[in-house]
Amino acid sequence: MNKTLCSLLLAASAILPTTAALASEGQTLRIATEGAYPPFNFFTADGQLGGFDIDIGNALCAQMKAKCQFVAQDWDGIIPALLADKYDLIIASMFITEERKQKVAFTAPYQKSAMTFVVPKDSDLKDFSPQGLAGKTIGAQGSTTQGDYLSAMFPDSDVRLYPTQDAVNLDLASGRLDAQVGDMIPMLEWTSKTEDGACCVLAGAPISEAKYVGEGVGIALRKEDAALRDELNEALAAIIADGTYKAINDKYFSVNLLTLQK
Repeated sequence: MNKTLCSLLLAASAILPTTAALASEGQTLRIATEGAYPPFNFFTADGQLGGFDIDIGNALCAQMKAKCQFVAQDWDGIIPALLADKYDLIIASMFITEERKQKVAFTAPYQKSAMTFVVPKDSDLKDFSPQGLAGKTIGAQGSTTQGDYLSAMFPDSDVRLYPTQDAVNLDLASGRLDAQVGDMIPMLEWTSKTEDGACCVLAGAPISEAKYVGEGVGIALRKEDAALRDELNEALAAIIADGTYKAINDKYFSVNLLTLQK
């Protein structure tokens, strides 16, 4: 082997560890979240982003020795902005679905997922089939799997899609909806722990069709960022193993989000 080729190979080998580390040398990871989906992500009284998703992001950054920079992004533009390189990751309780996997890559799930109907406490609705809800007014947040589910499965209902989950909750609490469909854990928290949510209860069987709830909830990133995805998966496994994940989970929920069991 000549000296020139040897020198080139040595130089290349010196670069590889730095490239593989990607987020381990103090890199800043730009992380998008919605900021309108409590208790997962929301704005605190002092205008800062907080919630389960933000705490998980910070724990992952700490494990990876990276810096977190969170940005708020409206839900319907959150994937397009990722693809446009406005940030590196989405940590926003996003279901891993086949449709989304055509556009972005996902880490391993950091939550299990299911959806649920929610109705007013005085509702007489018992049948949540398409036939049972024909003619009823049902709401969900737009550009979500809940919205997709209602639009596809309930053609004879008045399906109304809203820009935020809070807007859906408000119309249900105000009597402008007969029912809504939302993610199970946020709906459980809303109905059991908030003043306006006391109006309503979860109803029907959990909605767990893989077409709509996918493989769970994951962190989204661009497909070409495979090394970063691998590093995030390693960090996620580490914070689950050392108890960090459980501490964050228990701060917000009485249910284990990895199992949906108490």
